[in-house]
Amino acid sequence: MEIFFSIVQRKVVSPNDFTSIDQVEDRLIAFERRYNETPRPFRWKFTPADLEDLLVRIERHEQKEPNSQQHDDCDHQPAVLDAAV
Repeated sequence: MEIFFSIVQRKVVSPNDFTSIDQVEDRLIAFERRYNETPRPFRWKFTPADLEDLLVRIERHEQKEPNSQQHDDCDHQPAVLDAAV
């Protein structure tokens, strides 16, 4: 499904030159009609092995990632941007 939304983003929504929601709807409907008239199967390149590798890397990353909450003994304060800049 993600691939379809990527195609819609590239071929329908970009450039974002719409002046109304009706224009977006019209362009999406026209794309849908053209797309359905010439269906082609996707050639998947992402294999089950790729998925397994991705899941392992995500798990490894989550284990390394420090707790995002600030600890009581931490004296680090977030940077404050000067509004005058």
